[in-house]
Amino acid sequence: MTGPDPHGTPVDDPTAGDPARPPKRTSLRTRVVLLAALCVGGTVALVSLVTYLTVRSNLYDQFDNSLTERAHAAAASVPVVSRFQNLPSAMLASGDIEIGLLQAGGGIVLPQGGAEPPSGKPEMAVAQGQAEWSLRTDDATHMRVIAVSSGSGQALVLAQSLAETERTLRDLSFVLLLFGGIGIVVAVGAATGVARTALRPVQRLTSATERVASTMDLRPIPVTGDDELSRMTQSFNTMLAAVADSQAQQSQLVADAGHELRTPLTSLRTNLELLLSANKSDAPPLDEQVRGEIEGDIRGQLDELTQLIGDLVELARDSGPQEMEQVDLADVVERALDRARRRAGDTEFDVHLQSWSLIGDPGVLERAVLNLLDNAVKFSPPGSVVGVALRPLGDGTAVVEVADRGPGIDPEDLPKVFDRFYRSAEARTMPGSGLGLAIVRQATGRHGGIAFAAPRDGGGTVMTMRLPGTSPEQPA
Repeated sequence: MTGPDPHGTPVDDPTAGDPARPPKRTSLRTRVVLLAALCVGGTVALVSLVTYLTVRSNLYDQFDNSLTERAHAAAASVPVVSRFQNLPSAMLASGDIEIGLLQAGGGIVLPQGGAEPPSGKPEMAVAQGQAEWSLRTDDATHMRVIAVSSGSGQALVLAQSLAETERTLRDLSFVLLLFGGIGIVVAVGAATGVARTALRPVQRLTSATERVASTMDLRPIPVTGDDELSRMTQSFNTMLAAVADSQAQQSQLVADAGHELRTPLTSLRTNLELLLSANKSDAPPLDEQVRGEIEGDIRGQLDELTQLIGDLVELARDSGPQEMEQVDLADVVERALDRARRRAGDTEFDVHLQSWSLIGDPGVLERAVLNLLDNAVKFSPPGSVVGVALRPLGDGTAVVEVADRGPGIDPEDLPKVFDRFYRSAEARTMPGSGLGLAIVRQATGRHGGIAFAAPRDGGGTVMTMRLPGTSPEQPA
């Protein structure tokens, strides 16, 4: 759209054809009301049309039948021509009918006081014996005209006005239009009320969605009833609860990570400041043994930070496994054992593995098993044996069990050992980020399983991953 500027030059309208501005769409409520109105209007129009055509056909049939009966009755009682014209018209038909005796030669004889009915070629054909009878509507007088043979060379012609019948049809049309319009208005009103009531949950859901998008307020929406819209609202509330829980977990993860990072960073900063101060020209030199201990502490703190950051990155991968493939869990455990043996020192592993197949991410599963093995080595006494087993349970699942001979876990701590940054009193003096077992639980959950801990007979702890899958010996 263009318009002239003050100097007469056309100027483009900046709002015309804006591709970034979406076209305005009719609301769902309006569309429901319009659909109801169209359905009701179409039904009323169809019923009215069928009713009108049926009544019209019946009226005209009755009109023609009555006129035909009168014509035949009059033809049977018509006297000779000389006396027909002397008879009062009321003796042959009622007052609303015009009657005449049409002669083959062209003249028409009327009863005394009667009006001449319309006549033409069809009536003349009957008078001349070319047709037994004729029935037509005369457009000039708007009358229904019938002619029947009344002897040789003549035809009895009757004509009756259609005004009364057409008046009845006009009244019927008016009634059908009036009540049809009232029905449509009532239907639109009812549809508006029903749409407003039925779409109220959708409006609440829309408002809640806009509120969440603008304010991140994750309060649930009130639910009433048990229809499809109510169930949709409940599903949306479930999604809001999941988002709120995810936000809470993220916030807790950030807070816990900040707390865990504070200690190694503070210690690292202290050691670095100590080394920098010792390098000043006016500072007393550090003993080589002390310097070596400080440098060892720095390396240890850097290793701790590296492990903590790596564990945090692993926990942040909440999108699920990225490379799903057919995996033999026994091979995954073997690869994790190869890595664990290289840093297990004099700790031995007693391994009993059976094949178990599942669809999963081998890297994620290997990391989870390695964390269980490292955890068992960390808490086992030197020279002890860590038991590792993979066995099916016969119910479509298999367990990976890692059993140590450590001090064990207090019963009140067992449900919490897989929580992020949770460390029991015995574990707080040992190295670690407190995220290894949380990674185990997350990896197991991604593959449809569970992770749990239990005391071991004779002392120690059994860490278990339970995963669904199939045994290669079983048919798929």
